[in-house]
Amino acid sequence: MSLAASKKKTQGRRGAPAASRKRRIGLALAGGGPLGAIYEIGALCALDEALVGIDLTQLSGYVGVSAGGFVAAGLANGMTPRDLCASFIENTSHNTDLFSPSLLMKPAWDEYWKRAASLPSLGAQAAYQYFVKGRSRMAAFERLGRALPAGIFSGQAMQERLAQLFSEPGRTNDFRRLKRKLVLVATDLDSGDAVPFGEPGLDDVPISLAVQASAALPGLYAPVEVKGRTLVDGALKKTLHASVLLDDGLDLLICLNPLVPFDATHSHKHKVLGSNDERIPRLIDGGLPVVLSQTFRSLIHSRLELGMKGYAQTHPKTDILLLEPDHRDAEMFLANTFSWSQRRALAEHAYQRTRAMLRSRRSALAKQLAPHGVTLDHAVLDEEQRRLLGKARRGGPRTARALKKLEETLADLENARR
Repeated sequence: MSLAASKKKTQGRRGAPAASRKRRIGLALAGGGPLGAIYEIGALCALDEALVGIDLTQLSGYVGVSAGGFVAAGLANGMTPRDLCASFIENTSHNTDLFSPSLLMKPAWDEYWKRAASLPSLGAQAAYQYFVKGRSRMAAFERLGRALPAGIFSGQAMQERLAQLFSEPGRTNDFRRLKRKLVLVATDLDSGDAVPFGEPGLDDVPISLAVQASAALPGLYAPVEVKGRTLVDGALKKTLHASVLLDDGLDLLICLNPLVPFDATHSHKHKVLGSNDERIPRLIDGGLPVVLSQTFRSLIHSRLELGMKGYAQTHPKTDILLLEPDHRDAEMFLANTFSWSQRRALAEHAYQRTRAMLRSRRSALAKQLAPHGVTLDHAVLDEEQRRLLGKARRGGPRTARALKKLEETLADLENARR
C-alpha cells in the first residue's frame, strides 16, 4: 500500500502553532464497487486505531463517490469504521445495523419489463427502416438495441435499507440535518455534468437516494431518476471530486482510492485469496475480464494523478494525503469483486496492509501530521497480534517477524529521507 503527499508545508508559512486553533480536516473517498467499500472500511479501521487526535466521525467534511459515498454517508452519520465493519463486513445476525451484500444483487426487474414492453414497437420500426427505407441490417439492429436494459441490477433495495439505517435515533437521511458537511457526487448521464448532492440546491434529496445515484455504475446498475435528471456513477466525471471540500479551506485532506493498476512484473509469488495458485501470470493470460480491469484501473488512476497535481496548484495551503493499495498487491487486484465469501479476508488484508504502510512511513507521517495536531499511536502499530476480525493471529516464526520489522524500519528510514 502506498501513501503519497501532494505537497509539504513549512513551519514559517503556518505561523501560529497547531494548538492555537482547531485544524480543519476532511475525508475524500473514491469508488471501486463492493471491493472498494471493503478496502476503505478495512483501511479506515486501521487509521482510526493508529491516528491520535482525530475522530473519523467528527471531521469538517466528507465527499464520497460511488462505493465511497456509502462509507462517507455512514461516517457523517456518526457510524465509526468499526460500526461499518460490523454492518457491511461481518454481517452478524444480532447486529441491528445489518447490511446484507445480497441487497446489491437485486435484478432491475422494472428496467427489464419496460424494455421488453418496447420490443414490439422497436421491432416494427426496425422492419420499416430495413424493408421500406432500405437501411442496412446494422441500422435495423441498432434500433432493436434500445430494447436492451440500461443496467443488470437495481440499487433500489440498497437505497431502502440505507434509508432505514440513516433513520435510526441519532442519525438522519437529510443532508440539511447533518452536523457536518457531506457531499455525494453523481453524474448527469445526458450532460456529463457532476451532480454534488449535499450542496445548496441539491441538499433536499435523501442521502440514501444520493448514494444510490452516485453508485449506479453504467451497464451494471440501472440509472437513477432524481428531479427529472438521469444519474449514474459519479466516477464518470472525476475519481475523487475533492475540490468540493478543498474549496472550504481545509488544513488537511485525507483521500482513499481503492483501485490502482496492478504491477504484475514484481508480483509473481503472491498468494491469491481463494486460489491454490500462488503464481500471478501475465495479465493477458487472465483473459478479457483481467485486461478490462487493468485498463479501467489505469484510466481512472491516470486521471486521479492529474487531479492530485491540479489540487496542489489550486489549493497550496492544504496538505493532501493519498492512501491506496500497493500496485504490487495481487490480492486486491485479483479478488472477485462480487465474491462475498472473500469480504472478511479482504477487509482483514486491507487493515493489515494499512498498518504495515503506517509503520514503514511513520517518521515522514509524524512530521506531516504534527502541524494538524495528529500523532501516531506507536504501541498500537507495533502490536503484532492485532486483528480486524476474529481471534488474534500468531506472530509466526521469530526470524520472519524480525525480518519483517527490519524491512519496515528500512522503508521508514528511506521514506524519511525523501
